[in-house]
Amino acid sequence: MYDAIVVGARVAGATSAMLLARAGHRVLLLDRAAFPSDTMSTHYVHQPAIARLARWNLLDRLTATGCPPLEVARWTLEDVSITGCAPPVDGIRAAYGPRRYVLDHLLVTAAVEAGAELRERANVTGLVRDGDRVAGVRVKGADGRELTERARLVIGADGIDSLVAREAGARRYEETPTLNCLYYTYWNGLKADYEVYVRGRRAIGVVPTHDDNVMIGIQWPRAQFDSVRSDIEGSYLRALEETAPGLAERVRESERVARFTGTGRLPNFFRTASGPGWALVGDAGFHKDPVGAFGISDALRHAELLAGLAAPALGGERPVDEALADFAEQRDEDAMPEYFFNLQAAQLDPMPELLNVLRVIQDDQDQIDRFFGLIAGSYAWDVFFTDDLVERAAALAAQEA
Repeated sequence: MYDAIVVGARVAGATSAMLLARAGHRVLLLDRAAFPSDTMSTHYVHQPAIARLARWNLLDRLTATGCPPLEVARWTLEDVSITGCAPPVDGIRAAYGPRRYVLDHLLVTAAVEAGAELRERANVTGLVRDGDRVAGVRVKGADGRELTERARLVIGADGIDSLVAREAGARRYEETPTLNCLYYTYWNGLKADYEVYVRGRRAIGVVPTHDDNVMIGIQWPRAQFDSVRSDIEGSYLRALEETAPGLAERVRESERVARFTGTGRLPNFFRTASGPGWALVGDAGFHKDPVGAFGISDALRHAELLAGLAAPALGGERPVDEALADFAEQRDEDAMPEYFFNLQAAQLDPMPELLNVLRVIQDDQDQIDRFFGLIAGSYAWDVFFTDDLVERAAALAAQEA
């Protein structure tokens, strides 16, 4: 009998398992993959999430892998360009863009070191119930045998098609269909910072990563997916030229070192985060368009939130289901503002009000850095968008009308 079974051992699942195991609980961590292994990702991890890795004594491990620190952000939204960096969080100023086969393996290793039991190539086929309560999983191992494992808590960290969510009956809400499609690849010999370009209903993200490679991802409206997919390389290079010609010039002088990876399936939704004996974290619990590069950061933050509430309950301090209900409420309270901002950003058409705010602050480095702090999650929206700033942006709009 385990205290917790975690289904899915990538960022959200491995972190949940690590934190619960560090709290002294018996944890089983399951994944159908083996580690290290890769998965689709745009890599960027914002400063508050990096500060979490530092608190967990994992940042030194990440930097030892050769992942470059990212201390400069360069954004161009239509005709407005700003350069800066989010203010430090717990003394951490740099963001990072690790490859997932590095980051996921690092977290899985930390979970095992904390005492979690890891089973790779383990396929969860269903949930076990005691009445209305989830009480374990059925899992088929690498040897083909199916076993039943029981736990007081089952955590689904198994992605957008989560079996745990489906079998637990998690309700979907605040749904918006896929807005965009995405393709990315890696370039070597390219000098770059963390860069974002949004123009003409296209978004480009640039993230330096391991092995002196740079990930460049491009998003188009979902309606263009078939035409993009029919000529991925041509569509990609044309989008670079039309959206960010300076970046396109740098790309021409570098070498593409990987195939294109992409998808036309980027749904936006929340799922009920918990129920009797179960909880969801990461993409299993809610998913949004990658335009804001929030996925990894959200996974780390909400795994910490869940573990912080569940660990004392599993230790007998309060009813487990009461703690899980608190997790569901707090997750939504935390995630909703960012979710709706991200939906707006995923239109790939920056709001005039936002552009005017950026025009107002583009000669004020402190305000620019605070804006990047807002994007990183360091500030609440009402802290950044002060009445004075909104009034100045409105006055600028009136002048240009």
